[in-house]
Amino acid sequence: MSSKDPAPSIHIRRSPLGRARGLGAAKTGSHHWWVQRLSAVALLPLVLYFIVSVLMLKGAGHAAMAAYMAEPWNTVLFIALIAALFSHLDQGMQVVLEDYIRTDSTRLTVLMLVKAAIALLALASLISVLKLAFS
Repeated sequence: MSSKDPAPSIHIRRSPLGRARGLGAAKTGSHHWWVQRLSAVALLPLVLYFIVSVLMLKGAGHAAMAAYMAEPWNTVLFIALIAALFSHLDQGMQVVLEDYIRTDSTRLTVLMLVKAAIALLALASLISVLKLAFS
């Protein structure tokens, strides 16, 4: 082979869909992106509602807080805040861990531990809201 001969190449005939199949983002990337964006949009008014609630209840006792949480809209909005917050946290942590942990086994282990911790914190938050609402 002389230096002017082109390098040998192999041409595999595949459609663009065939080339994309089996690649991570081609499967669930858009769903993940949408869930993260929708949870972020939901968090905007819910966090503002949470801040207003905290300011309104500043210095209130347990009885006042329980009465506030017993109102159905407050309970529903706090549960929505918990769902959006922990969903957004889960999606964001997954992206960070997948991007920065190279080893597959380590990535899977850390991802499972983080998801378990997020689920436990979400459950504890939900139980706290429900205990206040029904006390």
